[in-house]
Amino acid sequence: MNTITQDLKYRHSLVRFALKHGVSKASRKYNKARSFIYFWLKRYDGSIQSLAAKSKRPHSHPNQHQPDELLLIRNMRRRSPNLGLMEFWFRLVDRGYNRHIVSLYRVMKRMELIQKPRKKPYIPKPYTQMTYPGERVQMDVKFVPKSCCKNLLPGERFYQYTAIDEFTRLRFLMGFKEHNTYSSTVFLEAAVAFFARHGISIKCVQTDNGFEFTNRFIPQYTDKPTLFQTTAASLGIQHKVIKPFTPRHNGKVERSHREDQKRFYNSHSFYSFQDYINQLKAYLYRSNKIPMHPLKFNSPLSYLALHRVQLV
Repeated sequence: MNTITQDLKYRHSLVRFALKHGVSKASRKYNKARSFIYFWLKRYDGSIQSLAAKSKRPHSHPNQHQPDELLLIRNMRRRSPNLGLMEFWFRLVDRGYNRHIVSLYRVMKRMELIQKPRKKPYIPKPYTQMTYPGERVQMDVKFVPKSCCKNLLPGERFYQYTAIDEFTRLRFLMGFKEHNTYSSTVFLEAAVAFFARHGISIKCVQTDNGFEFTNRFIPQYTDKPTLFQTTAASLGIQHKVIKPFTPRHNGKVERSHREDQKRFYNSHSFYSFQDYINQLKAYLYRSNKIPMHPLKFNSPLSYLALHRVQLV
């Protein structure tokens, strides 16, 4: 169905006025040249769609491919459908073809002789919902934007460690100056204490394959557990790593980092590391009270309380 635009309505009004009162009056009323009005009168067949602007692309070009060249390209492509563009061009040149390879690519694309490789569509596996608080906690690190940090020393960075319970979406945040396995261990112990204060015992921690969590991709230390893994084992917590280069498997913590950027980092500045810690604590208190759609418009804290009431 053709769309009737404001330009079409304007031309339709102009043409109808010209047919009723004459071209001269229409030219004075609409402040358009008589040649312009005659042009659209010639096009007009009684329907408003006939006044639509047509393509100004030329139908031919003096340097366009000739029919014999197009036939040569089509016949050779039919015999060698999987040949690469460069080799195909050289074979054409041997048979008298004298066009540039870019011109060949364009005409083959126009003739639909170049097929784009079809990517296999990604079919996500069904997500296994958690059944109780603490069954699995996702953990990750966010690099604090430098634009938020004032008075930074050369080479200094701030890092936000995040732990989120998959069942209740309850989060724990903590700021660090270093991004290593020691900081991850300190954060894990603090997260265990935080969730314990809310009556949650962590059974499993899921992380990516970063060196701050695992030595999985460090050849000389592949079989050696990190301090983070050793601490998790001593606390009776299973450590699960996601598939490499698939951050969607840690989607809840990744999404929470995106919300942190919008709600916190885009509107806050930190003048020292202690200032960052203080503001992050206030934001943590606020974020755990924000209603969420996956929790049926409950906040993580209220959803946790509701779950306890249902158990009772």
